[in-house]
Order: sequence, then structure tokens, then C-alpha cells
Amino acid sequence: MSLSPQATKFSPCTSLSQMPPCPLPSHQVSPSASPVCSSSHKMPPVPLHVPTECVMSLFPRPQVSPVPHQAPSMSPPKPPSVPCVPHKPLNAPIPKRPSPPQATTSPQATNCSPRPLRATKCPLPPSARPPSLHATTFPVCPPGVSTSPRPRPAPMLPRSLPAPPMAPLADLYHLTMAYALWRTGRHRDPAAAELFFRREPFGAAFVVGAGLGQALRSLGALRFSAADIAYLRSVLPSTTEDAFFDYLCTVDASEVTVTSVPEGSVVFSRVPLLQVKGPLLVVQLLETSLLCLVSYASLVATNAARFRLLAGPEMKLLELGLRRAQGPDGGLSASKYSYIGGFDYTSNILAGKLYGIPVRGTVAHSFIMSFRSLEEVQPRVLSPLAGGEPMDLPSLAESWLQRDFQGLLDTYCVMRSGLPNFCAVALALHQLGYRAIGVRLDSGDLIQQSKETRRVLRACGAHFQVPWFGSIPIAVSNDISERSLEDFIREGSEIDMVGVGTNLVTCPLQPSLGCVYKLVEVNGSPCLKFTEEEEKMTIPGIKAIYRLYDAAGHPFMDLMALENEPSPSVGQELVVYILGRRGEATKVRPSAVEPLHRMYLRDGQVCEELPSLQEVRSHAQASLSLLSPVHRQLRDPQPYLVAVTEKLHLLLVELQHASQ
Repeated sequence: MSLSPQATKFSPCTSLSQMPPCPLPSHQVSPSASPVCSSSHKMPPVPLHVPTECVMSLFPRPQVSPVPHQAPSMSPPKPPSVPCVPHKPLNAPIPKRPSPPQATTSPQATNCSPRPLRATKCPLPPSARPPSLHATTFPVCPPGVSTSPRPRPAPMLPRSLPAPPMAPLADLYHLTMAYALWRTGRHRDPAAAELFFRREPFGAAFVVGAGLGQALRSLGALRFSAADIAYLRSVLPSTTEDAFFDYLCTVDASEVTVTSVPEGSVVFSRVPLLQVKGPLLVVQLLETSLLCLVSYASLVATNAARFRLLAGPEMKLLELGLRRAQGPDGGLSASKYSYIGGFDYTSNILAGKLYGIPVRGTVAHSFIMSFRSLEEVQPRVLSPLAGGEPMDLPSLAESWLQRDFQGLLDTYCVMRSGLPNFCAVALALHQLGYRAIGVRLDSGDLIQQSKETRRVLRACGAHFQVPWFGSIPIAVSNDISERSLEDFIREGSEIDMVGVGTNLVTCPLQPSLGCVYKLVEVNGSPCLKFTEEEEKMTIPGIKAIYRLYDAAGHPFMDLMALENEPSPSVGQELVVYILGRRGEATKVRPSAVEPLHRMYLRDGQVCEELPSLQEVRSHAQASLSLLSPVHRQLRDPQPYLVAVTEKLHLLLVELQHASQ
């Protein structure tokens, strides 16, 4: 239990019989110190039954050592630091209103600062391969296998988690296609692919891009171990040539180049979140792992951002979804990306340990139910915070209850049981110099109960001259949804903290973002997937992405251009073609231009340090704040515009005609 010292405290010698009458309504107060049940049998002395829905904390740890007296603070504690993870600021400034970025250079011109990487070689013969391929040198591959003589480094990006046991995380058909490419000699053809989504989720106009850092880190695990090769031999056709498995031993990300939006950026449909260039076989092999790492992460971060926008900046949000998540890995991902989306805390202690997310918790119903009488509370004494003789806390709390908060305690009613008990315990703790941290409501009409609870807390604070008592935080849970938050705000509830579980981590309104990974160029020639549905057509070629801002500092359009096109200039009139408007040309004049993609990996070499989780979270909140209200609203938002340049539009039309 977390308690802060309180300057004002009651003397243990204070005569409680001299206290003014109880502030609770008279119909909620029993005149007898020993209630009588329906059978007229006398009850034992009033036990202190405190339901979970009302109490966040009851008894502090026994024998608390005295500490220097200090003024109380209601502000939440700072997030715990993670000493083993260096935090560095984002290298590129986030645009701030009202002065959006004035950038006119292409992101493709970013300079790289290569770092030495680790090498992995192919072991021979297969029967003699060691259980691990993490040695520095092995014999070369057999004649006829196409490999490069240069070292095969494995990019070691910073702030990485342990790599999955098999890398890459792929579907079987990626290996059968890889064999076909290798067999036909096309496995080293230069290629490019991009990852994007076709439609924003939840009926919104935006997505918070997340999982990009972990996707980049996964490239460091792109290698096949001896155990991986042995397993692939067992599932691929027996006619698969041994030389192909020898080639797989050499596969890594040393020829891969990746550009991406910074993680936490607000992104929009059909705009690439990341672009991958490299050998055709490797580019295709990365598809499933990149989709897996980005799609769910972005969906949860977006869902969390929606809760944050509804709750406003003051209400605290606690993620409680671990027990409702799709497995432990889903629970960890949900905790991490909910934090990026705007949640303040998680109940998941493993996520707190791994990612440095602040953790919070209350107590369960089972804890309350496990106590049947005060005699079961051991040890009972608590030393005053400022020092002095230890006191029997349950007896002290019961004396408050019997004299001033005597209620009908034979039920778990909030107003007739839980709240009076909480007030008694909180005042007893206050008398010893401690400060209770809050109450939680977990059932019933949360809005009405929060108002009644606040009224009683304020009355108690005024009645007993304890100023902070009326501002004790009220937390709620119980299957909270977006609609619940809307009701809390609309009806003026007294809720300070909301715990969200199922409706956050499972994203029931839309369980999948539907990201796709499409080939856009092979051997220098743009690729186009042509369909009757314009939404499902790909935009060919390797692209530069720009975000255009209006005079108010809001982004109003994302513009895709071919990578060799000049960057758009501030104040220059541009002819663009907005996607979804069937070839209609539009003229725009941006007040600011921001290159959206950054180069994080070039030919396997790390170009830019990945930001910390806290930096990503800050960037996400800044990106959301820049959105125009018409794009940020959650109900019936105005669609955000995505367009292509005239040159890219002409290429698209040309390839469409060639496909018909």
C-alpha cells in the first residue's frame, strides 16, 4: 500500500466521544453498536467488512520505520526508470503548432553512419553442423551455391528484446516460394515492398503507427539456426535440394534497407508505414513477421488513443487487460502499445519490468472475502509515521466506525458498508500520519456511486477538518468501453481513474487492422497489383512520402511521390491526384512540408538509434495533438486526404492500361 505522510494528525488521546455527529445520512446509520440479525441473536462486535468495489487499500505494512515529515502530494509517482536502457531523444523534431516543420529535403538523402556487425557463415557438412550458428567462422558453402564473399553481418539494433526461437517468423509458402526463386536464379534480384493498411479502424480517420521499432529489431534475428534448417528439411518436399538449405544458412538482413515513419506517428490508409528494399527472396521472406509485429501493435495503440481522447487529459487510465488478452505475448504487447497510445499505467508487472511502464493495482474480491473477523488480522499494530508508540490499527479504525460510522455491515453495499468502513480506516490512518490513496467502484451505477462517494468524502473532510479527504481519488472498473467513458463525461461523474481491460486489449469493435505487405518494384521496374476495386490496387514504385500542413499548423494531406522526384516546396502550388476520386486533379499550396519517412537501416547497417518507449509515447501524443479536430473526432470524422503526384499518377495510369 502506498501512503504519503500527512501534516495534520489526530492525537491518540483525542476523545472520540467529543466528535461532532456523523456526516452520513441518518437513514444509513444504525443506533446500536451491535446490530441484531433477523433471528434476534446478538452479533459479535462489528467486524470491518470492506468490499473490493470501495477500497483500494486497507492496512499498511506493520512496523513502518519513521521517516522525516513532509507535505502530502496527490500527484502520481514518476514512472520507474530502467537503468539498463539508455534513453535518447528522437533525432528528428516533432512538428509543433503553430510552427510546423519547414522541411524540403527528401528523406532518401539521409546519411548513414555504419556500425560493425556480427557475421554468420554456413556450416558443412549438414550432419556435422553444431547446435548453434553463433560462431564467428565456418567452412564455406559447397560449389554451385550462390553466396556473396563479403561478411554476413547481423544487424544488432539497440534496445532489442530476445529474438524469437526461429527467425524469421514466416508462413510455409514463403519457404516454398523462396525455393522456387532460388531454383530459378531470381533470389538475388533487387526488389522493394511496402507495408500499409487500406482502411482506418473503428470508423476513425487515423491510426497510431506502432510496432515499427520491434519490426526493425526483428531484422537482427533474421538467420536460420541448425535446428531451424533441420525442421525445414522435415516439412519441405523430400526433393528439395540440399544446396538450398545450405543457402538458407547464409540468409540475413545484411543487404536490407528500411525506411519507416517514426514509431508513434499518426498514419493514414494506403500510406506506407515502412518500405523494405533488398534481395527478392529476403524481401518476401520478411512479410509475415513484419505484418505480425506492426498490425496488432498499431491497432491496440489506436484503440488506446481513442480512450485517451475520450477521457481527456486529466483522467488517469489504467490498462487491466492481461487476464483477458490473447495469451501472454498478446498481454505484453497490449500493455506496451496501450502505453504508447496514451494509457498512464498497467497492472502487468512483467510489462512494467520489461518496458518501464508505471504499474498500479488495487485488491480483489477474494482478498476481502478471505477475512471473516478482525481477529484474523495479524499483525495488528502500526507505528505513527512521525514516530511514537505503535497502535492497534483495527481497534482504532473500529472505534471510529462504532462512534461515527456505525452502519448495517451485513451486506457488501457501497454506501452502507464499504464506504463507511473505508472512511473509518482512512481516518484512523490519518490519525497515525498516513494518507489513504483512493477507492475503487467495480459494479452498479458507477456514475451515481461516484457522485455519492464524493459527497460523503467531502462531508467527512469538512466534518473532521481533514482538507485532503474530499479529494481522495475515485477509480472505477467493470467492463469499461468507449461508450462508458462518453457517459462519464456527459453526466459529470466524479471519477478520477478508469481501469480498462477487455474492450482495450481485444479491440472488439475491430479485431484486426488488416495491414498488407505488397511488392512495388523488382529489378528496377515498378509493380502494380491490378484489381477492379481501386482500394485494393497497389501504388507502384519506391516512394518518398511527404506530409503537408495548412496555415494553422494542422496536417491536411499526405503526398506520395516517386523517390527521384524533387521535394515539394513550401508555398509552391502543387497538382496532385487524391486517391479515391478517380483521377481528379487538385491544386494545393502547403504552408509546411515534412518528409515522413526516415531511413533506419541501409544495407544492413543501422542508420539511426531507435527511440525509447517513453519517447515514442510522447511523439504519439504530440502527433495526435497536431491533427485537426475534424480528423481527430471519433464519431463521423472528416476523411484525411492522401494523394499522389502527377508523375506517379501517370505511371499508375500507364501500368493500368498495360495490364488490361
